Amino acid sequence: MRLRKVKIRNFRCYTDEIEVDFDSLTSIIGKNDAGKSTILEALAIFFDQQKPDADDAAKAGVKSDMSITCEFDQLPDRLVLDATSASSLSQEWLLNEAGRLEIRRTYNGDAKNPSCKVFLRAVHPTATGVADLLALKNADLKRRARELDADLAGVDQKVNAELRAAIRERVGELEVQACDIEVDTQPGAKELFARIKEAMPAFFLFRADRASTDQDSEAQDPMKVAVRLAIEEQKMALDKIAMAVNQQVAELIDQTLLKIKALSPELASELNPEISDPKWDSVFKISLTGDSTIPLNKRGSGVRRMVLLGFLQAQAESRRALNPDTGIIYAIEEPETSQHPDMQRSLLHAIEEIAEQDGYQVILTTHNPMLGRLLPTDTLRYVTVDSAGSREVRGPSEDTIREVARALGVLPDHDVRVFVGVEGKHDENFLKHASEILSKVDPQIASLVSLEESGRLIFIPVGGSNVGLWVSRLHHLDRPEYHIFDRDNEPPAKPHYEEPALKINSRENCRAVHTSKRELENYIHPQAISAERPEVAIPVILDFDDVPLIAAQKVHAASDSEVAWSDVSDERKGKKVSRVKAWLNNQAVSRMTPEFFAVSDPRGEITAWLRDITALARKS
Repeated sequence: MRLRKVKIRNFRCYTDEIEVDFDSLTSIIGKNDAGKSTILEALAIFFDQQKPDADDAAKAGVKSDMSITCEFDQLPDRLVLDATSASSLSQEWLLNEAGRLEIRRTYNGDAKNPSCKVFLRAVHPTATGVADLLALKNADLKRRARELDADLAGVDQKVNAELRAAIRERVGELEVQACDIEVDTQPGAKELFARIKEAMPAFFLFRADRASTDQDSEAQDPMKVAVRLAIEEQKMALDKIAMAVNQQVAELIDQTLLKIKALSPELASELNPEISDPKWDSVFKISLTGDSTIPLNKRGSGVRRMVLLGFLQAQAESRRALNPDTGIIYAIEEPETSQHPDMQRSLLHAIEEIAEQDGYQVILTTHNPMLGRLLPTDTLRYVTVDSAGSREVRGPSEDTIREVARALGVLPDHDVRVFVGVEGKHDENFLKHASEILSKVDPQIASLVSLEESGRLIFIPVGGSNVGLWVSRLHHLDRPEYHIFDRDNEPPAKPHYEEPALKINSRENCRAVHTSKRELENYIHPQAISAERPEVAIPVILDFDDVPLIAAQKVHAASDSEVAWSDVSDERKGKKVSRVKAWLNNQAVSRMTPEFFAVSDPRGEITAWLRDITALARKS
């Protein structure tokens, strides 16, 4: 499942209901105290990662109606909704008007420990005899079927889903309409919601460095999150162990009660054995210590965030080979906290890499100008507060970009000497690695990373505009621009971006060039690719081969998947290709040498581009 929307009402600063849409990567921007962290903590409460208290209720709102609603898409085709058989959310009429799973959790904020009610918002049958089917146990469903004279021929009466289908078929006119289905009162509905919860994404919140609750210790030590993820993956095995232990203990308890009953029947009747489920995450204790033997949670905030960076990168790499049924959501508050700008960039790259993985989502908050400039506009959600204290969360638009730029102070930097336009972050990474390698043997080439860090160069990913691009256009800075476009089309066809390139070249101090090959990946030497991943052996790369696609097919073929590439959905293919592009333009390019570039780029195009950019950036 993928989280697509949250609605929050009467929770802390949000009295009126607000909505926030989510994608693979979502960036919540706003001034201090605007309510960014409140959105993340509302999600933590929804996913049972922390408990609400009376102080969470909005002071000016209806405290008894504190609610958090989440909508999900990318739903599983089959789901075991009761103990008997698999069905689907659509077959059970559990989807809302948009075809999503919508779950609302309402809390009574008048109480010291707010109680919770859970509802599913769904277009659901309301006719007599079918409105309450999901709340009925197997025996009740059989009774209902007999009362309505449903046709049970060929129906496995042990399977609740088949009984429900037979009853609905008998009633015929279901009178479906949007309604709220309470799922935390009747035994059948409670079991149904418990099954749905098992398929929901796992949620992990990494707070900023300011401990305020007991749960913050987990945010400060990501190793605890690693334990929770490992437990999730071993859940079936651990449940099997727990069942075996419970059975053995239950048998011993039964024998004990028989012995007690022989001695004292009255005492035996008073004893009611209860066996609690094991709390596996409290069993494993992991800590990281340095040479000074100081535990991680006692180290400085910058060190802890470094560990978080390592953890996120390790997660992205280790999960590439896995395809878990449930998703994972990382909510990261102010990832830039206590970090040098270099590390902020690294952390953002790690975050973007994770968000590209199947089943992963990342939500982050920031008010850092540098991250604001780097974040793609389609990830932006801006929290506004008017003079009356009313709040709104705006999605990506030109107005949103303008507000974000103003709020973060993303202003023109007069140290900038050149804007470098590329089609996306993968091309940016390619050029950075190429400059690092070629600058060691060519004094006319500087490290683009160093130029960026010094503020003399700003990359503009024109394939997905961002705040930095908007600022450069709005203020019409008198600075050179150097754009590098993929040719895409094989001659005699024209380059894909020929018209935009002509417009750029018509402007003073602006230049646009095209690759002579299909795209930058075609300049990677085959040996650099196989050195990074031996299973991706491409003997020869032609100028207009689709290298990411070829490599993705080879990675898929080398995996344990039994699904043929032709049977993989277009969406999954796109994600696989995107992941391959990421490592081609990072790990594989880092394996390049000046000798490899001389072979793969005989015209010296890359050298020429990097020399031009360096010359512009070095101008005083």
